[in-house]
Amino acid sequence: VLMSDLSALPTPGLSSRLPDLRLGFVRLTDAAPLLVAQARGMFARAGLRVSVDPAASWSALRDRLAFGAWDAAPVLAPMPLAAAAGLGGVQASLSVTATLGRNGNGVVFGGGLLADIMAEPEGAAFPLDAAVLARVLAARRAGGAAIPTIAVVFPFSSHNYLLRHWLARGGIDPDRDVRLVVLPPPALPAALAAGEIDGFCSGEPWGSRAVELRVGRIALASLHIWPNHPEKLLAFNATALRDEARVVAATAAVIEAMGFLAQPENQAEAAHIVHDAAFADVPYEVVALALSGRLAVAQDSAPLALPGMILHQPGLSRPDPAHARWFAGQMRRWGHLPREAADDIDSLWRADLWRRAAIQSGVGPLDDQPADAVPDHTPALVSNWSATA
Repeated sequence: VLMSDLSALPTPGLSSRLPDLRLGFVRLTDAAPLLVAQARGMFARAGLRVSVDPAASWSALRDRLAFGAWDAAPVLAPMPLAAAAGLGGVQASLSVTATLGRNGNGVVFGGGLLADIMAEPEGAAFPLDAAVLARVLAARRAGGAAIPTIAVVFPFSSHNYLLRHWLARGGIDPDRDVRLVVLPPPALPAALAAGEIDGFCSGEPWGSRAVELRVGRIALASLHIWPNHPEKLLAFNATALRDEARVVAATAAVIEAMGFLAQPENQAEAAHIVHDAAFADVPYEVVALALSGRLAVAQDSAPLALPGMILHQPGLSRPDPAHARWFAGQMRRWGHLPREAADDIDSLWRADLWRRAAIQSGVGPLDDQPADAVPDHTPALVSNWSATA
């Protein structure tokens, strides 16, 4: 092995100044606050130079945020809890400065499983009752069919825990009666079309995309499981948090963008911004649905009006530790989080930084957010395999 003289190598040109903040996102409709804040100059007016780049998957976003390649990103509601506990082999402190959006996910079924559901009384109902799916699974099992495979977008996601909650409420054991796997959101419609999965839970536009491609039907939205549940949170890593003024400025810009998104007259412009920034491979009409409070549930049917399908409301943006505690309870219930973990929730959900940002945003007084009801932690679960409490 020969040692090279590094001094003889050419020196690459270096930028004199990196962006003030490096932000990431996963290609989902509810990334809209970041994309709008960038496109409409809200970050710039807050005195920030910002780069906003997509990640291929939630694990890729988690890693870039945890290891410092990015400073901040919209994260899944349980992700800061998982990172603090070192779940998935990555430990990091992710501080939440705002709730970016509420609701936004759909449960989609396709293939033979969908055909069996539709053959049941009330199988075409929207939202679908989990008890209907329980009857279908029992009949399939009696006939010797393999258990269905349902995808979620990340192990420690609202999708996983809300789906598990809904299944359990219908008497379905999510660890025995179905097989849960993880796939990146953009990969889900193709996986459903190929028969690799029988259903999925994901944010928009991927449920509507599956309908548009005629490979699936949306059975229910996540707001039918927990109305107005927190979905994406704005989180900063520990290095970025050293500069609180910069964190507050970025959060203020995002709250301002949420104010823009909350106005119905801005829906078309917002949908064009989101489409052009992240969804060149998806028709504009599909991207625009959820932002306008509509959902394409089934093929050859007009989209349903579903107010609140995705909520970007400044008045609902304060990070609430009660939400984190619900997800921590679900993570413990399913054996994903040790009992002693997640004791520092209040130190990670930074309402103090949100309050400063809310004032700086100029949107108005926002500290009158009502307390949210959270679902019962442990609905009765009577598995088709075994009785479980």
